[in-house]
Amino acid sequence: MTAAMAHAITSAAGKAPNLAPVRVWLFALAGLVLLMVSLGGATRLTGSGLSITEWQPIIGTLPPLTDADWQEAFRKYQQIPQYEYLNKGMSLDAFKAIFWWEWTHRNLGRLIGIAFLLPFLCFLTAGYLSRRLGLTLAGIFALGGLQGLLGWYMVSSGLSERVDVSQYRLALHLGLGVLILAALLWTALSLRARAQGAPSQAPGCAATAIVPLVFLQVILGALVAGLKAGHAYNTWPLMDGRLIPSGLWAIEPWYLNLFENALTVQFNHRLVAYALLLAVFWRAVVLARSRRDPGARVSAGCLALAVTAQLGLGIYTLISQVPPLLGIAHQAMAVVLFALAVWHLFETRHPRLASRC
Repeated sequence: MTAAMAHAITSAAGKAPNLAPVRVWLFALAGLVLLMVSLGGATRLTGSGLSITEWQPIIGTLPPLTDADWQEAFRKYQQIPQYEYLNKGMSLDAFKAIFWWEWTHRNLGRLIGIAFLLPFLCFLTAGYLSRRLGLTLAGIFALGGLQGLLGWYMVSSGLSERVDVSQYRLALHLGLGVLILAALLWTALSLRARAQGAPSQAPGCAATAIVPLVFLQVILGALVAGLKAGHAYNTWPLMDGRLIPSGLWAIEPWYLNLFENALTVQFNHRLVAYALLLAVFWRAVVLARSRRDPGARVSAGCLALAVTAQLGLGIYTLISQVPPLLGIAHQAMAVVLFALAVWHLFETRHPRLASRC
């Protein structure tokens, strides 16, 4: 970015630069992260995540270009347990179909890295970023690099002794992804508050509690996905014919049921969904009766609508036995829900002035 471009965007000589372009960039990055998470769900539901058996950050940018390259990639896939026990006899064309899903997922990650780094350097050079903001953004970029490492750490768990990835590593990978999204959104919203001079106050307990509750639900969803728990107990509201099914503590020691018992994990996912619905609607009703904090009131209403839609989508996905399109939509909606919870918390901490009638 040249000095002339920087001057064109600054509000006036001697004044702080207009941070609107930085906000737009951060919101765009958040959108790419949402797309990335959705595509990750697609690779999982199509069984594509283990189709690329090597981690090559640079060379892996290019797909196989010749028939010999494709045969070599296929040969490597044929050496892992997923092929031996699930896809034995798969054709090369079928392998290409799952390969392209994973290749696209990995390259979208690389694209997000470039879309972050290049504008960041431009804004930094042009003087748009304060020291504090620059360090914050550098930290988010570092988390993105860590996310790439965690992605390979997750994939590697399914290359030797398993036919799929570890549910623990899947939850870790997804959890960091949504935290990166939250960091991008919070930073972008903070720039708006700074520009408007909005006051800041301690967050309300309800708004604060909703964010970790949604995050917990996302992690439980990752455990459900990793254990393929959604493919069993496909009835609602009863589960295995009961409101509280038997076998919740069948595994010893007891705490492993929380992470490795498909019945328990799905049951907990349902319980947290109900708790989240009640918490969000209680918050929305309380704010609806108040004329203060219009931003918090609107964000709470959007959050309530999203929770309702997500609960309905989750039930429909379950009773339909998790078809890929519904599974992808459910995972994407979970990330949207978390983003709305972060927005609501921000609006609570940075209340807007109510409009005068």
